[in-house]
Amino acid sequence: MALKMKVSNLAGDKCAKTITESIHTMMPDAKVDVDVQAKTVTVEPTASESIASEESIKQVIVAAGYHIEGYS
Repeated sequence: MALKMKVSNLAGDKCAKTITESIHTMMPDAKVDVDVQAKTVTVEPTASESIASEESIKQVIVAAGYHIEGYS
């Protein structure tokens, strides 16, 4: 199941790379799509990675220095 989040301070390709690398640290095979224009991040874990919770994915993004709308 894909998780789509709005990341308000997503500013460019460097941000996209940082977020993608942060998520891949926890979930190496997950499909990560970062849309800089729309300021969204979509994460689709593989079947074996579905153990990672939505909360842990959000925590990894926040720990990398980004703000998810509606999440504090």
